[in-house]
Amino acid sequence: MVASLRLTEEARIQLQSGKPDEAIRTLERAINMSPTNGQNFYYLSEAWLMKKNIRQAEEFNRLATLHLKNDAQWAARVADQAERIRQAKQ
Repeated sequence: MVASLRLTEEARIQLQSGKPDEAIRTLERAINMSPTNGQNFYYLSEAWLMKKNIRQAEEFNRLATLHLKNDAQWAARVADQAERIRQAKQ
């Protein structure tokens, strides 16, 4: 679990640095280690949103919603992300 969390943090930094492709590869590894960590799906959605792949962003946002619905802080972030995805579709 600790290794997965490190990968999640690494991917977050990669996204902040404008490196969505690297973040996607890192998050795929993190999900293989911890498939129920909803934060990984949230950040994958962010990466795909950065790449303007709305369909992929929607799918990972849906998975983030499923895994983070019981965490009020993260649920709010996921909802905000869903709104950004909706706006990007227009």
